[in-house]
Amino acid sequence: MLKNDKWIIDQASKGMISPFEKKSIRKAILGTDKEVPTISWGLSSYGYDIRLSPHDFRIFRHIPGTVVDPKDFNPRNLEQAELHTNKDGSSYFIIPANSYGLGASLESIKMPSNVTAVCLGKSTYARVGVIANITPLEASWKSQSITLEFSNASSADVKIYASEGVVQLLFFEGEPCETTYADRGGKYQNQGHGVTLPRV
Repeated sequence: MLKNDKWIIDQASKGMISPFEKKSIRKAILGTDKEVPTISWGLSSYGYDIRLSPHDFRIFRHIPGTVVDPKDFNPRNLEQAELHTNKDGSSYFIIPANSYGLGASLESIKMPSNVTAVCLGKSTYARVGVIANITPLEASWKSQSITLEFSNASSADVKIYASEGVVQLLFFEGEPCETTYADRGGKYQNQGHGVTLPRV
């Protein structure tokens, strides 16, 4: 069953999402004294929009003569993106045209043992060609941040805003499972702040 805002509020009070915003935020003070429009984050009717961390965003780059190998990943294939700031105080990274980047959430997550969340892209970004990878957060998974994957499918460079909404989590409750992600020692359990690279 897809969980609603009342359930999300209750679970957030038990540490499922931190920090937690009890309403959808569409304007905020982001570096100036003035409130400015933002890409929304916080609670929605049946989900929660999380924010992109300003601390770690990496873009894939081509190194001649190399092939990216998920079983033997070379961190040199990722380049730290520069954080830019608009006049209104909002900060952003740039995803080059036809490129791929990794970022992290500002929020920490601690999933209940009978719930899995699915991480989906926001329509605001989809409409400019930025596609977020659909990522599951399995039962009993916990981390200081979620590593998020973005593809810029457009032929133009695109801004992706830090400290603003970037993906939505939908929470699905099921019958208790025999083995949770924590029970089986999942390789992406207890990630730190920032991007976590591929593991085997």
